[in-house]
Amino acid sequence: MHSLTLEAALTEFVEAAATHLHADVAAGAEVPFELGSHRGRRGHESAATTLYCYRALTGAFISEREVALRRLPAHAEAARLLADFDGLDRYLTSMGVDVGRMKGTHTARAHAALGVLLEDVFEEQSDFELRPERLHAALERLEQAASTSSTSEVTLIATLHGVTIASPELQLTQGLTIAHSDALRGVPEGALLAGEGDHLLVVLGGGEGSDLQDAIQRGREVLRDLLRALRLFGDGRVTLGALAWARLGTGSWSPLALGAGGRPHGMLVVTAEQEDELRAFCNLVSRRAPYGNELAWALRRFELGCEREISYEALSDHLLALRALLEPEGPSSGLLPGRLAALCATPEHRLELTERIVQAVALERAIVAGTAKSKRASDHELAKGVADHLRALLRDVICGHLTPDLAGLADELLAAPAAPSELEDAELGVDPRDASHARHGEFDEDPLEQLAHDALLI
Repeated sequence: MHSLTLEAALTEFVEAAATHLHADVAAGAEVPFELGSHRGRRGHESAATTLYCYRALTGAFISEREVALRRLPAHAEAARLLADFDGLDRYLTSMGVDVGRMKGTHTARAHAALGVLLEDVFEEQSDFELRPERLHAALERLEQAASTSSTSEVTLIATLHGVTIASPELQLTQGLTIAHSDALRGVPEGALLAGEGDHLLVVLGGGEGSDLQDAIQRGREVLRDLLRALRLFGDGRVTLGALAWARLGTGSWSPLALGAGGRPHGMLVVTAEQEDELRAFCNLVSRRAPYGNELAWALRRFELGCEREISYEALSDHLLALRALLEPEGPSSGLLPGRLAALCATPEHRLELTERIVQAVALERAIVAGTAKSKRASDHELAKGVADHLRALLRDVICGHLTPDLAGLADELLAAPAAPSELEDAELGVDPRDASHARHGEFDEDPLEQLAHDALLI
């Protein structure tokens, strides 16, 4: 895929570099030259005559000013985006750089690639006048490095609804990008027209294998992991579009059915400041996703609830998930409301939350019996509150802030006398969903910031 964001960042850097280098020359700096030679053309009188010419050593002039060029404001953004460019190593190799001997991270290679790009744009120039046709040709050579991949490489594009990002593109991992539809070139027309209203594109590339179906199946799994992480990250009911598009190598795009993903509710907004946090959170959830136990079952019920058309339909899914986590004795025990309140509210608010969960259970019975009034805003808020508490518990267990034995932990909290810190939390207005963390001293900062910190340490 052709990233317009990367192209714009590189263009801005090259323009800034041209201004800086031209100013140096105007101030008296001299571009070194070397004397080259070649013989005349065959059949010409001067065929045996050696001709001499001077060639500007632009690369050397640029290299001497590498430190100053890195200080340009446009350099940091260009290097950051180029570090995630899928064809970075292929580009350096095609331009004569021995990548095998280079040391350091992708960021170091990105810095080197920016220098190579400048040499390509201003080759044998001594005035550093930026010529648009040369810039375009240099960027085309860079882009070709990404498109010269293996013929078995699979690219998958899906649409994402119920979430928006502040930046034009957000690369989560190598080969996995979330982007606004107008930030990429070469997107299949169906992906641009899919769904109603604004939506984002998920671009998954780099998967290789002799079996196309195996590569597509791996892509489906990555999309499921991404969707789960986004749903746990915030309270927006994020969904994938029913169709995706896949292609092999540089072939044509083919539609691919992903299945019904429900309708989005609300909007998860990812600010520029939250991008690193989201990257770390997605990595953490992918690594610690449960399998074959009550937590895995509850997580699946949560996801099914997120795919329901309305919050009423999701209420049973979410209560079933909470019963699996907090009420192993069965619903007849009536222990769910009190245990949930112990984990998600301070002592002063436990009774209030207990009563709301009792109301939610009663609402579920009314929905089953067909006597619920679906237009009551209070009931929709009740169902949403159940979903929010479930999401918070699942997130905290998966990320290691709470023990998987939530029922046992809740009973311990109910049996223990209220600590002074708990009373202080209530007086200071601590979010009830974060109360269990605050009581146990598991973090002193925003919960999601702590999760991101933990992920980066893995």
